[in-house]
Amino acid sequence: MSDAFCSDCKRQTEVVFDHSAGDTVCSECGLVLESHSIDETSEWRTFANESGDNDPVRVGGPTNPLLADGGLSTVIAKPNGASGELFSSSLGRWQNRGSNPDRGLILAFKTIATMSDRLGLVATIKDRANEIYKRVEDQKSSRGRNQDALLAACLYIACRQEDKPRTVKGTTYDFFNIWMLKEYIVKQLGLEKGQSVEMGTIHAGDFMRRFCSNLGMNNQAVKAAQEAVQRSEEFDIRRSPISIAAAVIYIITQLSDDKKALKEISLATGVAEGTIRNSYKDLYPHVSKIIPNWYAKEEDLKNLCSP
Repeated sequence: MSDAFCSDCKRQTEVVFDHSAGDTVCSECGLVLESHSIDETSEWRTFANESGDNDPVRVGGPTNPLLADGGLSTVIAKPNGASGELFSSSLGRWQNRGSNPDRGLILAFKTIATMSDRLGLVATIKDRANEIYKRVEDQKSSRGRNQDALLAACLYIACRQEDKPRTVKGTTYDFFNIWMLKEYIVKQLGLEKGQSVEMGTIHAGDFMRRFCSNLGMNNQAVKAAQEAVQRSEEFDIRRSPISIAAAVIYIITQLSDDKKALKEISLATGVAEGTIRNSYKDLYPHVSKIIPNWYAKEEDLKNLCSP
């Protein structure tokens, strides 16, 4: 019950809501204060209202502008019991026989959603990947190609365009196919627009927090690694951003009590051990200017092994 002003009692009184009639009734004099109220709670038993959250089950899914019907078509579900099983299965067979131009797109979007969930990507990246795949599919140029690699390549491009880059090795196992399809998609989209496709610039710092998390580094080491990788951009180190990030992590861990083996860093970053050694060799002459003074002193830097 709640309180409301009753015009007959001339004061605030407790009111009772009659759910069956939709009336708000004064508990003292019985006056109907409001009638035919709309019940905005859930139509069935849920715990959403108790937790204070909105119940998303009360409405359907959002429209999808990438699909011809907006994603609002009806799908006949498979029968669960004996009652109506023959009728439901017959409707399902007729629906499957019908030509649905969006069937391939729906399956592709589901696969992209699964990949995004496994990689922990946000919804904006998933939506961008769906858009890229739709544009490639509209050109009828994806037939005969590895579908999983094609979808992973769309995700890779979406991550680059949303300034959340991922390594190709971190996307899936088929490194060569994804890289070749990424170049192919960029070329096709460039031909469609008549100009080059903006892919975004990759910086070593974009990978730092994720790599450090994979290695279980503490907050102080992560902060030092992020500051060191930003300072490394001031020098002409001709290595890939991923290699530089891995080498900086190697230096930071060697200066801490929780040292990480080169093989462990290689597994966490996806960079070969030899590549990390070569990147470390290029960073070593500038290590006194790269590593923050609050993290390691000059005497500590001298203890680093010479490349």
